[in-house]
Amino acid sequence: MMHWIILPVVLPAMLAPLIGFVMRHDITLARTASVAGTALLAAIAVGLVILAADGQTHIYRLGDWPAPFGIVLVLDRLSALMVLLTSILALIALIHAIATGWDARGRHFHALFQFQLMGICGAFLTGDVFNLFVFFEVLLIASYGLMIHSGGRERMRAGLQYVVMNLAGSTLFLFALGTLYASTGTLNIADLAVRVAEIPAEEAALVRVAATLLMIVFAVKAALFPVQFWLPATYANAPAPVAALFAIMTKVGAYAILRVHTISFGPGIPGTDGLVASLLFPAAIVTIAVGAFGVLGARRLMGLIAFSVVGSMGTLLVAVAAFSPVATTAALYYMIHSTFAAACLFLVADLIVTQRNSDSLQPVPATVQNGLFAALFFAAAIAMAGMPPLSGFLGKLLVLDALRAPGEMPWAWSAILIGSLLTIVGFARAGSALFWKSTAIPVLTPEPTDEEEGAPVPQARAGALQVAPTMLALAALAGLAIFAGPVAAYLEDTSGQLFDRDGYVSAVLDPVPGEED
Repeated sequence: MMHWIILPVVLPAMLAPLIGFVMRHDITLARTASVAGTALLAAIAVGLVILAADGQTHIYRLGDWPAPFGIVLVLDRLSALMVLLTSILALIALIHAIATGWDARGRHFHALFQFQLMGICGAFLTGDVFNLFVFFEVLLIASYGLMIHSGGRERMRAGLQYVVMNLAGSTLFLFALGTLYASTGTLNIADLAVRVAEIPAEEAALVRVAATLLMIVFAVKAALFPVQFWLPATYANAPAPVAALFAIMTKVGAYAILRVHTISFGPGIPGTDGLVASLLFPAAIVTIAVGAFGVLGARRLMGLIAFSVVGSMGTLLVAVAAFSPVATTAALYYMIHSTFAAACLFLVADLIVTQRNSDSLQPVPATVQNGLFAALFFAAAIAMAGMPPLSGFLGKLLVLDALRAPGEMPWAWSAILIGSLLTIVGFARAGSALFWKSTAIPVLTPEPTDEEEGAPVPQARAGALQVAPTMLALAALAGLAIFAGPVAAYLEDTSGQLFDRDGYVSAVLDPVPGEED
């Protein structure tokens, strides 16, 4: 077996307790180990993408037990892409956390950060729905600890709402797993595809219930209407580097919908064909509206960005709801874009809030480096809003082009275009309050005095290392736009492989003779 496949799970799983128990009193050592581990994870992810580029579905059987009796990890183009996206985003967020000192405000930041990476990578690689639940729980525990990092009343309140909502989702997940196992006798994704396809449509009531419950659970993770209300408060109150990492968290829900509902309950399966799409599409349309109006009415910078994430998830899931290779290609491109765009916004917002000492969208005297922060905010805002020349414009064009069916086009196009307009207006209003109006307020610059005379301490300028993560995220967005052709071609192959249900099933369930250890 190819043991590299399990490394994205094992590496952070081993590093987290090592940092938590051995290095927790030495911040320098913890930082070094965490950065080194995350960089190594990124290097492994690059290797896995190269490995998966051959178009085959690679299987790792834990204990060498064949599926569906044993636990399997599955590496294909989609899972390799998501692990790579996670590792790059994690490295950017981690550098920002170290450069700004966020990681030093609590003792266990780096250990929780690594556990978070373990859960995310495991969710992308698992080939079993029950183990997807297990990795979701790892995500929940680690993300709750990161969410309340450095404390504070509002952060604790938002964290409580977050954990209660996700625990309710976990309970539904268990109900769905029990129902699914009772009706099919398996929880392996590939084996489910075989079993569910054999059940006549008139006898598939329990399977439809289980599929619907799973969709609700994944909708909670993806912040889909009507269970999106946990996200704005959570992301708006989380530490900025944590919120940036959380940009991939909602994508775990979207990935789970794509993976499970395409292979196990997707098109062509009599008992569940079209079931999830009929629920997902209208919910995604409303999610776009909720996000757009939230951006328009936001009074805090972090809240505005959080609602923009809600709107971007609606756009993503509108494309996912089509359950077609073309729409999935557009969804994957937009998924990559929206992940970096959200992270970039949260990181630049942290720099702005640090200088202003508030995230209220009220004019205050211009801060140092006001022009730099204005430029960064402008670039990140046009990326999230979907304006040219960055990748958001291309992503939304791909989504609109993929949704041309008569029943989809009027609703999807109207929601995306109107939602984009409202988002542009909301960001323009925020940028005006943060940078343009603030320059009109006179700034009193005191004359320098001796220390014994009590000279005011000037605002600290953001260093190169503090600005670098935001620049890296912007560079990723620019690269995604410049190399849109090759990226779209890779994603087209990725979608084709995802919809090759027979190829996935045979790779997971059929033993491979002569496979080398």
